[in-house]
Amino acid sequence: MRRVAAPASEPGTRAPATASAYAVIRALLHPVWRSLPRRALAVGAVLGLLIAGAPWLLSVSRDSWPGLNILRAAALAFGLGLAFLLDDPARHTTAAVPTRRPVRVGIRVAFAVPFAALWWTAALLLVPEGVRPPVGAVTLEAAAVAALALAGAAVAVRFTESAEPGIGVSAGLLGGGLGAALLLPDRWALVVAVNDPRWDGAHERWAGILVVAAVAGAVAWAEPLRRRTAMPVRR
Repeated sequence: MRRVAAPASEPGTRAPATASAYAVIRALLHPVWRSLPRRALAVGAVLGLLIAGAPWLLSVSRDSWPGLNILRAAALAFGLGLAFLLDDPARHTTAAVPTRRPVRVGIRVAFAVPFAALWWTAALLLVPEGVRPPVGAVTLEAAAVAALALAGAAVAVRFTESAEPGIGVSAGLLGGGLGAALLLPDRWALVVAVNDPRWDGAHERWAGILVVAAVAGAVAWAEPLRRRTAMPVRR
């Protein structure tokens, strides 16, 4: 029996779909930009820069420890602002639109990433060179804090009905930051000095936190396959 070859797909069939996707994204840019919690992001950014600029106002020793703590506090302040990124008072209205959640969330994150990069560069430059810690290591810590904030917001949006979970997420991030600094045992320490022998091990753990937070956030961004509904009671 002779087999009939399946017709090859035309090379231009994917172009209209791609163009349509780009058109949808372009159409969403303005409304998503308008719905961003700009006040919360601005407060976190300004507070972080004020903390980072403290060495210009205070007398600190020529040691990397004060600068390291200052940048950690600045990164936490900015992370508290990022925890509000997915707040949307109109969430229950926009949930019915045909554009899927990963696209809407992705646009918000795309707006935040360059802003966060510029902010972190400014924060690093505000710390005098004499007290500035190793840039790569402290940037890893800041990225992990930001990823935790975004992952927490994504998980809250995925598993709760709250339209504005930022307050709860920021409170959890602040509590987690204080707990990491005060309560973790020495072998799991995350907040250590540059000359501490645990420095390299701590940043391996920071890298693990960054990866886990990024994966958890990406999974939580996905649209749920079905909404949770109450099961009817059979009589």
